[in-house]
Amino acid sequence: MQHREWLLLAHAYISIAELAALIEEFGSIDSIVSQSESRLRTAGLSEKKAAALAAPNEQAISAALEWLQSDTHSIVTYGNDDYPELFSQIKGAPLLLFVNGSVDALHLPSLAIVGSRNPSRGGTQNAFEFSRHLARGGYAIVSGLAQGIDTAAHRGALDAGGTTVAFLGHGIDRVYPAANHELAHQIASTGALVSEYPLGAAPEKHHFPERNRLISGLSMGTLVVEAARRSGSLITARLAAEQGREVFAIPGSIHNALARGCHELIRQGAKLVESAADIHSELAPLADHLQKNVIDSMPDKAPLSDGDEDYVKLKNALGFDPATMDEIGAQSGLTIDQLSSMLLILELQGEIEAHSGGRYSLIA
Repeated sequence: MQHREWLLLAHAYISIAELAALIEEFGSIDSIVSQSESRLRTAGLSEKKAAALAAPNEQAISAALEWLQSDTHSIVTYGNDDYPELFSQIKGAPLLLFVNGSVDALHLPSLAIVGSRNPSRGGTQNAFEFSRHLARGGYAIVSGLAQGIDTAAHRGALDAGGTTVAFLGHGIDRVYPAANHELAHQIASTGALVSEYPLGAAPEKHHFPERNRLISGLSMGTLVVEAARRSGSLITARLAAEQGREVFAIPGSIHNALARGCHELIRQGAKLVESAADIHSELAPLADHLQKNVIDSMPDKAPLSDGDEDYVKLKNALGFDPATMDEIGAQSGLTIDQLSSMLLILELQGEIEAHSGGRYSLIA
């Protein structure tokens, strides 16, 4: 691959459409990067892009070439076999991707999970458990490494031993927020960190809504866990719909401001989600190249609750008649905090049913 030539194009922020026009004018990438600024401007490039391509920042190019010396670092270019097929279907597809980790992770059936940077405890649990449940079934979980729901989604996939992909709103040699440095390392070791921005690019405010099109574009569907009415997560959901992808939303309390964005999406046609099965039923036809059906394969795996004494106590306290969390806690001896997470896990596994009024029962 012509690493240097592609890096020159990337650092000048050349788009796919611009590259196509330049190739038509000059014949090849080699010829394009050897042109003068005036010739490039005559061919249609802006003054800024023509200058960046004709007189590149050699220090930055050298740093990128050095970065590529690592076995886990690579670039994926438009038209290459490694370029994700789903990206070729979206508007504004990236010319080049910087990847830290596995390029193969970009070709798995994927689900995007996004939401608030300041979620409720329940929202965090939902993101983690939905992610873990679906990752165990073979879906790669895609998100943006932000605080809150993004972080919980990545962690859920990692906890399941699954694959997760994080799209960054800055150069791939940075981690933002800094608090997720260790999480970023874990993602790169089993999945992939991905950026369309050159090394050294700062986390500019406009980069994040731009990268959202890639989060939704790589995924067969986007699940919004919690979001206010004005949030980046709703931008991702809108982009997903425009890209012809499925949009899912988890409903919440009418008193929770972070549920209002999800309710708005549902009113607009997003699919209301109460369990992982709701997502799978929509995505399974699109993921028929999975070796096994996600839901059908789950009974073959040891349930998360097997062998856990607390789960045995919980199941013994449950019956087929709906009971409140307080009643279940009194019978099992478990705290409300413990029950909140455990009941969600059992519900996702299809072992219990949630009823109105915060009541739960075994499924007959």
